Amino acid sequence: MPVVDSDQRYFLLRQDENGAAEDDRAPGAGTVELGGSNAQEIESRLQQILETMRVAPPADPDPVDGRLTDPGYETYDHASSAPAGGFPPFMQLPTQTQGVTRLGQAMVDRGIITQDQLDEALEHQRMTRKRLGESLIDIGAVTSFQLSQALAEHLGVPFVDLETHPPDVMLAGMIPEEVARRYCALPVERWSGQVVVAMANPNDVFALDDLRVLTGQSILAALADTGHLLAAIERAYSRSDIIESTLDDAADDYDVEAEIQSGTVVDDAPVVKLVNALLEKAVADRASDLHIEPASRSVSIRMRIDGILHDTSEAPLNVLRPMVSRLKVMGNLDIAQNRIPQDGRFSLSVQGRPIDVRIATVPTAAGEAVVMRLLDPVRGAMDISSLGLSEYESERFITAFHAPQGAIFVTGPTGSGKSSTLYALLASVNTRDKSIVSVEDPVEYRLDGVKQIQINTRAGMTFPSALRSTLRADPDVILVGEVRDAETARIAADASITGHLVLSTLHATSSASSPIRLVDMGVEPYLVASAVSCIAAQRLGRKLCEVCAEPVETPDIALLRRLGATDEMLAGELTLRRPKGCQNCRQTGYKGRAPIFEIMPITEDITRLIVERAHSADIEHVAVEQGMDTLRIAALRRVLRGDLSIEEMTRVVS
Repeated sequence: MPVVDSDQRYFLLRQDENGAAEDDRAPGAGTVELGGSNAQEIESRLQQILETMRVAPPADPDPVDGRLTDPGYETYDHASSAPAGGFPPFMQLPTQTQGVTRLGQAMVDRGIITQDQLDEALEHQRMTRKRLGESLIDIGAVTSFQLSQALAEHLGVPFVDLETHPPDVMLAGMIPEEVARRYCALPVERWSGQVVVAMANPNDVFALDDLRVLTGQSILAALADTGHLLAAIERAYSRSDIIESTLDDAADDYDVEAEIQSGTVVDDAPVVKLVNALLEKAVADRASDLHIEPASRSVSIRMRIDGILHDTSEAPLNVLRPMVSRLKVMGNLDIAQNRIPQDGRFSLSVQGRPIDVRIATVPTAAGEAVVMRLLDPVRGAMDISSLGLSEYESERFITAFHAPQGAIFVTGPTGSGKSSTLYALLASVNTRDKSIVSVEDPVEYRLDGVKQIQINTRAGMTFPSALRSTLRADPDVILVGEVRDAETARIAADASITGHLVLSTLHATSSASSPIRLVDMGVEPYLVASAVSCIAAQRLGRKLCEVCAEPVETPDIALLRRLGATDEMLAGELTLRRPKGCQNCRQTGYKGRAPIFEIMPITEDITRLIVERAHSADIEHVAVEQGMDTLRIAALRRVLRGDLSIEEMTRVVS
């Protein structure tokens, strides 16, 4: 009597539509004859079958129509079988438990393929003896990725796209390469005390047991496209810029003193590969900041993506010291000093793109924390059209920075995109008939045709001294990275009055409060009033994902009015949208960010109020009467255009 082996769970999928077995194994494969010299093998098989029976209970008739379901697959009923912490947002969840129809017919029912394509694939299967899925790919009916998605939906298991959500580089060392290749499985991310593992067969109970033992944690299995999975395994264990060793090796092998004494850069140490992999993942995920934060028992790694911090991974605490030492070496910092904050910068190339990194270390009770700001010159280079200004905003803004002289300030909190806006403005006036000089700390993006000066306080090159030197270099346009003190503000104002166009940033909450901020610094009100030509307050809001954003069929007019919408704003066609979440946006509903501007040209009435040291509320009142949109109204207009959601507007604009 034949014994059913562990491949039985695939048998239903390997049937053609006429019920013929798609199994192309040789006759007798997977079958053990009783007696003879195979007694030991029979005993082993018996133990495997008993183990399978313990894990997967016998099939029960469906309570609705009495049909049998395949006991080999673990189904994910959202209502009753979801993990305690829920499913990760990057997982694509099935809309049903395991289907009882055949896979081919299920794909026809869902509109993935047509009946003619299914019939053609079945004929191709009979001729080639391949599986139905392979036949569908051969005839071009579906791609391998589409087939994997359909299979996950049919089996009622989660699906993860490894192209949009690459595996966590910190988890690759949890399982040996041999095991990863044997089971075609790779850890993706930690989630609610579990390890999410992408697998070619998420219902392989033997593989799940081995992975559970190796990781020491519960496993949340998800199906992934086999091609993507094999490529991810190859990257995780073969490429030079990804981890090839365990985290223990990273903690033990890095000799920072030897690297410093030799004067050569070590590229093959495990901790070096670990740091490089983290930076590569941060660039791939469009992160602006990478945080390495020690805790009492582990090291937390977080990334700021589109202005929001996301937990990315965890590492053992003993990896902290070599990681920080490596980053200090890259940033030319003092590795022996861990009791005071330090900052530096370094450059690297990721996938052929140059990336500038600003690094800052902060001593904490648990150890040194490291924060890295990633500056991508390719992604950061902007022009005026990329700011998303409306026609009315462009008219108010462009008039000011095309003037031959005057000071233009972009204000806002840290991380609101002020520098990127200045670079966009600078690019619009960067012509060969103008001499442009910038004074920055640091120089974030390199621009051809601009003489960019890096502040170096140790050498005596400060903002005031650099500006004085700049004024003797015959400039037409001067960019000042940031006005931080009264002396810098006064020199910038003098430069504006003497016939130069000055662009700079300022930390202020609104356009109307910026003149008051300059006066409080110590600049005379008359100098502020005569030098400044335009002020733009700025915030960054997350844009709705263009792939999955859903239209709001019936907008809440009462809510819009409470947010400040006027009858004029509500008179036209409203195109409100809400976030949904998809693979393209990592299930967040948002991708990318858009600036929100409050543009205030300095008119005669506002000049008079500045000289009189009027309150910022009075200045804002006059500016609104003269046509200025406040940050709230500007954000609301983007909501009505469908660029932002109401939730994002209220988060960004108080």
